[in-house]
Amino acid sequence: MPLRLDNLTVQINSRKLLDGISVVFEPGKMNLIIGPNGSGKSTLIKAASKQIAMSEGSVKYGQQEIDSLSYQQLAKFRAVLSQNTDVAFPLKVWEVVMLGRSPHFVSSPGSFDLHAVEEAMNYFDVSAMADRDYFTLSGGERQRVNFARVLAQVWFPHPGQMRYLLLDEPLTFLDVNYQYQFMHKLQKLAEKKDIVIVGVVHDLNLAARFGDQISLLNEGKILAHGSASEVLTKENIRKAFHIQPEIFQHNELVFISF
Repeated sequence: MPLRLDNLTVQINSRKLLDGISVVFEPGKMNLIIGPNGSGKSTLIKAASKQIAMSEGSVKYGQQEIDSLSYQQLAKFRAVLSQNTDVAFPLKVWEVVMLGRSPHFVSSPGSFDLHAVEEAMNYFDVSAMADRDYFTLSGGERQRVNFARVLAQVWFPHPGQMRYLLLDEPLTFLDVNYQYQFMHKLQKLAEKKDIVIVGVVHDLNLAARFGDQISLLNEGKILAHGSASEVLTKENIRKAFHIQPEIFQHNELVFISF
């Protein structure tokens, strides 16, 4: 079941941060959001994940309206990686990852929670630093730990229930090698078909390389939505980013230079 936004509008005073966004994010695909600074990308993630209130419209997780779900209910199948994810007090790496499991237990984690943490840490190659103090990690290492945290939150599929992973600029602090590793790992997750992945990225070539469906935001509206070849055109890039690109295509791959 997809994540569906219908006429989503977020207005602060007289300014519309999002203006009538209607889009469907499908399971089994890499749904990527691009756009210039201030276009509404982070606001979309926050509104779609119930971190901020919408002024108009609706957000549906499958058939469930977001307003009908409590934060506790939503947290059991929807995980969010925000831009600011720092920890306020000293924790070991495995304890940070365990925070992702907190919606699933009351007082102490059970065997399922321990297993989810172990598997998520293995998946993002942070098991070797499990007992390190989170504060001693580099920015890139912290980001990888937070990948494991949000994935641990929705690690186990549930019959009849889709999982949702919303990522706001997940590639921040990562070098090129880890950026591509992370995107490949997301692709592998998407293949499971029971998870909806929505991610904000800045690099247009990464969006072209990995995005099955790309949404280009500009001034709070969707300027274009579709495949890389449909969205990443000279006209769209020029209109959104105010720069003249050169676009090359080889087979189904799109490459952009400026």
